[in-house]
Amino acid sequence: MSNQTTLTEFLLLGFSDIWELQILHFVVFLMIYLVGLMGNLLIITAIALDPHLHTPMYFFLVNLSILDLGSISVTIPKSMVNSLMNTKVISYPGCVTQVFLFVVFTSTDLALLTIMAYDRYVAICQPLHYESVMNRRACVQMAASAWITGIVNSALHTGNTFRLPFCQTNVVHQFFCEIPQLLKLACSDSYLSEIGLLAFSGLLGLNCFVFIILSYVQIFKAVLRIPSEQGQHKAFSTCLPHLTVVSLFLCTGFFEYLKPTSISASGLDLLVGVLYSLVPPVMNPIIYSMRNTEIKAALKKLIVWRLFTRN
Repeated sequence: MSNQTTLTEFLLLGFSDIWELQILHFVVFLMIYLVGLMGNLLIITAIALDPHLHTPMYFFLVNLSILDLGSISVTIPKSMVNSLMNTKVISYPGCVTQVFLFVVFTSTDLALLTIMAYDRYVAICQPLHYESVMNRRACVQMAASAWITGIVNSALHTGNTFRLPFCQTNVVHQFFCEIPQLLKLACSDSYLSEIGLLAFSGLLGLNCFVFIILSYVQIFKAVLRIPSEQGQHKAFSTCLPHLTVVSLFLCTGFFEYLKPTSISASGLDLLVGVLYSLVPPVMNPIIYSMRNTEIKAALKKLIVWRLFTRN
């Protein structure tokens, strides 16, 4: 425990030690961050300003965009600053904060995606009961439960990780503080903690995944029974973006957190870290704006309104 108390900082793994490549890393991450920032802010603004989108599905989509904004804001800016300043240091409190907030956003994201699957199931499979089931109070309670679940899950995992003494090294083989990589640095036997972490995360993710799959099996059965081709297209236009976002989030997240931490290479860790921490938050607004006709109409209306007011 004495070594743990003297540890005041961690060293994050950089993408390169060459100054020119560090500048390239800064520029690339800055572009990714701006795309994610602008995309999610546009989604939030378009839904807020369009009364036709004040429905449960888009209420949850606003929450998803807020989570995506938080997720990329926790990881990208620190990595960009380190590249620009030619350093790899993150303080111990900074690392704890980064872990806690990142797990809050990703855990809440998973819970919210599950709720959105349920929302689509009720809308398509039980349309006559939709307004009574997905009323305003129920939506607020569902969103609040997702946030509370994420906060509690993050508090458990963060406390479980940082109660361990770190004395192997202070080098984290990732561009941000991440629990699987931090477990490698523990000088005590972290086997039980690691197994408990993987079991709890795996069980939570598996339950959400099974629920989403079962919901969409019922949804697709109902959609195929719709007689008009226009009705089928409208149903698919609201479901396929969500299913794409779920697949992207779960595939990258499961690969990172359920693979054995002891056999992963540094280059692979960096690649997977970028895939599951940066790609979903940046791609989500693009997926929704490309595949959802109502979002596209709202964005066009927002852009036209801005141009009109500016002129």
